[in-house]
Amino acid sequence: MSGNNQSVISHFLLLGLPISPEHQHLFYTLFLAMYLTTVMGNLMIIILILLDSHLHTPMYLFLSNLSFSDLCFSSVTMPKLLQNMQSQDPSITYVGCLTQTYFFMVFGDMESLLLVAMAYDRYVAICFPLHYISIMSPKFCASILMPLWMLAIFNAMMHTLLMTRLSFCENNVIPHFFCDITALLKLACSDTYVIELMIFIMGGPIIIVPFLLIVMSYAKIVSSILNVSSTQSIHKIFSTCGSHLSVVSLFYGTVIGVYFCPSANNSTVKETVMAMMYTVVTPMLNPFIYSLRNRDMKKALIRIICNRNISL
Repeated sequence: MSGNNQSVISHFLLLGLPISPEHQHLFYTLFLAMYLTTVMGNLMIIILILLDSHLHTPMYLFLSNLSFSDLCFSSVTMPKLLQNMQSQDPSITYVGCLTQTYFFMVFGDMESLLLVAMAYDRYVAICFPLHYISIMSPKFCASILMPLWMLAIFNAMMHTLLMTRLSFCENNVIPHFFCDITALLKLACSDTYVIELMIFIMGGPIIIVPFLLIVMSYAKIVSSILNVSSTQSIHKIFSTCGSHLSVVSLFYGTVIGVYFCPSANNSTVKETVMAMMYTVVTPMLNPFIYSLRNRDMKKALIRIICNRNISL
């Protein structure tokens, strides 16, 4: 190995999912349907929020960003997985692998950061309803979103640049369906201490700190619920927070299971299946969770359809 830290391999091999050859076409059809559902569902939410002025509120501004992040998050891994299943060619170039890792981290981090922003929005709406409009002003929401996107981009870029300094020797087989950073670190034949330290310093807090802030927000919300005697008010609070809580449980449950549980307890198959949950299943379910449990979204869809019919 030369001392210039250049990789001696030009591509990696993605093993993909542990699916037997006779079931490949069945699972290909299933994953294609799931991906198309993800794309259409999240696009529907983004378009509804853009077209309906009733949805131009802080909560739906965050939701539109979450839908965009979900759409891109799934698009980072699913097209390549589908291509590999169809062509039976599991290779991905070195540059393509690092590019996939970069965008995976950008939109994965953004998902976590947006969930805490939405939790804060719910906290203000329930605990300070009279001051909600003044606190969650459009200027304040923009001042929240811009730093979040910048933080996600900076964190992903920093880790990707550190990955370019690693050397990869003979083993280029990744036992995953995408270029996961932890899988790449296991293949490196140079010292990975610095990047592992940076993952612990920067990567961990982007998942752990937002999760703790969400828990604190809901602790405050529950505390305010205990002071409310009206059953109708309690039901309204739960209906307001139910969608967000469902998404938080889906996302953090699988992410914590993959990245924060001891690796000895997780087989490669289990890690791959759990990764499929938060990269494919969660982005697909989010539009259904927010649409089916949200009266405003249903009304917006009806208004747009009715206006379209009238114009025709």
